[in-house]
Amino acid sequence: MKKTALVSGGTRGLGAAIAIYLRSAGYAVAVTYHHNADTAAEFRKNTSIPVFCWDVSDYAQCQEGIRQVELDVGPIDILVNNAGITRDAVLHHMTPGQWIEVINTNLGSVFNMSRNVIEGMRERNFGRIINISSVNGERGQIGQANYAAAKAGIFGFTKSLALESARKNITVNAIAPGYCDTDMVSAIPQEVLEKIVTGIPVGHLGTGSDIARLVVFLADNASGFITGATFDVNGGQFMA
Repeated sequence: MKKTALVSGGTRGLGAAIAIYLRSAGYAVAVTYHHNADTAAEFRKNTSIPVFCWDVSDYAQCQEGIRQVELDVGPIDILVNNAGITRDAVLHHMTPGQWIEVINTNLGSVFNMSRNVIEGMRERNFGRIINISSVNGERGQIGQANYAAAKAGIFGFTKSLALESARKNITVNAIAPGYCDTDMVSAIPQEVLEKIVTGIPVGHLGTGSDIARLVVFLADNASGFITGATFDVNGGQFMA
């Protein structure tokens, strides 16, 4: 029987690449989205991957949504916590709303989603949780105190859950992508983006495939000795 993978924020950008690669690797895949129903519909049409709409920052919606995924697709064996947003502003201009929205979506969702699959994984004695963080969670970034704090929090969550789950054959790892060619990055002003690329030692942006290939590796049965780790995929921009 195919294992089931769920990718949050999986209808575009890194999430879409991850979902497609997982499907190509033989998993039954489902993805979530919250906004932009047209993009989700197009993704569903092009890939035949089922899409589910809910707000990952809301625990009750995650609980109900995951229940529906498991009814429609199957028990979730691999969870990829990819959903994320930006609400950039320097701290002396940042509003409480900008702070809370990013923390709840980028970090709160990792709890909401993981909490609602972890018991099933423990019962089945297998699971793979892969959390998508960011290079800016490691090094910080001007105008992203909210985003960097949320993405940095993922590292501590990953290590703690990895320790709790290791004896149950559940691995929990994080990936910290650098700047990749996605809609989120394309929204950066061109002159700023050019400076960013100049600071990447390999000389170019990453791609969704760069991240997706690593997700497939970490999801595999053969990766069971790897847990609690953070993988930097950033073209040499930051070396921990």
